Amino acid sequence: MSGMNKQGRPTGVGELGDAGRKTFTGNRGLAQEELLIFERDSGACGVDLDEPNAFEDRLGGNRRKGSVGLPGLSEPDVMRHYVRLSQKNYAIDAGLYPLGSCTMKHNPRLNEKIARLPGFADVHPLQPTKTAQGALELIELVAHWLKVLTGMPAVAMSPKAGAHGELCGMMAIHAALEARGEGDTRTRVLVPESAHGTNPATAALLGYTVDSIPATEDGRVDVAAFKAKLGPDVAAIMLTNPNTCGLFEKDIKEIADALHDVGGYFYCDGANFNAIVGRVRPGDLGVDAMHINLHKTFSTPHGGGGPGAGPVVLSDALAPFAPLPWIIERNGRLKFADVPEQVEEVGGSSFGRMTAFHGQMGMFLRAAAYMLSHGSDGLRQAAEDAVLSANYVLASLKDTMSAPFEGPCMHEALFDDAFLKDTGVETLDFAKAMIDEGYHPMTMYFPLVVHGAMLVEPTESESKASLDLFIDTLADLAKSAKQGEVDRFSGAPYLAPMRRLDETQAARKPVLTWSPPAPAQAAE
Repeated sequence: MSGMNKQGRPTGVGELGDAGRKTFTGNRGLAQEELLIFERDSGACGVDLDEPNAFEDRLGGNRRKGSVGLPGLSEPDVMRHYVRLSQKNYAIDAGLYPLGSCTMKHNPRLNEKIARLPGFADVHPLQPTKTAQGALELIELVAHWLKVLTGMPAVAMSPKAGAHGELCGMMAIHAALEARGEGDTRTRVLVPESAHGTNPATAALLGYTVDSIPATEDGRVDVAAFKAKLGPDVAAIMLTNPNTCGLFEKDIKEIADALHDVGGYFYCDGANFNAIVGRVRPGDLGVDAMHINLHKTFSTPHGGGGPGAGPVVLSDALAPFAPLPWIIERNGRLKFADVPEQVEEVGGSSFGRMTAFHGQMGMFLRAAAYMLSHGSDGLRQAAEDAVLSANYVLASLKDTMSAPFEGPCMHEALFDDAFLKDTGVETLDFAKAMIDEGYHPMTMYFPLVVHGAMLVEPTESESKASLDLFIDTLADLAKSAKQGEVDRFSGAPYLAPMRRLDETQAARKPVLTWSPPAPAQAAE
């Protein structure tokens, strides 16, 4: 926060007419100026504590001699500070959130109510399992529907989110290869160019050599190039379907069969599963392992470092190697099999434990509420509506902006910067101008295979009226760029609390702590 405040340029006087009018307070109507909480330090305290009677402490020479360094504010000042900060946030509750490949969908408040039910909200991972039978049954319920929706026989529930789920799936593949005696000979993992960046990183983390697969002109995996790379040293492919360009891989079954013929495993990145729920079962496509982002497909909130959940569904070939703990039934009760010996009793060969506990209970509850409130027909409709929304955006803007690939998309519409050629406006400028219009920019410059990419994922949560306003706004910005109105973009955002940052310096030299300003020297 400090780094952003110090690097941004405050909106100046006279820019965009009255929009930049100077005020005495620095506030602009209800958009109030707000300092860092340390800069608001008044030395006040929200609690009055009487001086204690004389006593002899046992701290020896360790009694604090200086200030603790925390700001002192009254309770109303603290409350106002955080409320004003919250007003500077963009959120799905405030407007359309078009980030492609991130799925910022509405989180129904029913989910939150369920997650706060007594007995669930206060369950502790170390309490005896006999006192948490309902929680274990809930985990089994979510696991059951994940297996039904994917057509896969097993699921590991403990991974914490996407990249953790990737690691889980690839560790299961590695364990299966070790069991076949091929752990040292299968050293290559094939990764398409359009893959999420975590895919090659996960493969490299496990010691595999990453071999990139090029894409064809239609944005999909080049099957001929893929087959040319197959061999006895291939451990797996890590492929996203629908892929990161928002397109369904039409040759997915052919890819899976060819890979299995040479003894490799098929890891599918499930980040885009929300586009095909109820329409396609990954297990039917030959997938061996796939993580599922509950926050993308089943609406559980995730972000800002908060808790996530990335269960991993596994094929028959990989199910025995699922990580600990497993939930098993004994004498009519559910319990955790959390040591290898217990898993071996039920025919497992787990590669071990990935995380201290058993998953994220709050995320499981929210996902269960979403599944049960929608039902199988509702989940299918949500996927269909997401695809419909993205295609509506694509069809409405493809002649005004520019789309790199022909034909319909899945749940996200991809544009490139060809429509900005010779305008003097860059992709980043376009994004900053969207902020002035009240929108968080879409995902910019990703996927990397498309120059100046702009990836829009409207989700099923948006009404037609909401989409129409968004479409009209982008069309208006594109028109301005083509008409040479460069000033609308070059200095944007004009109306945000802070102007454009030096993003390179902010990333490379972030200011993460606040230091009080040096005292001014007295004039001589």
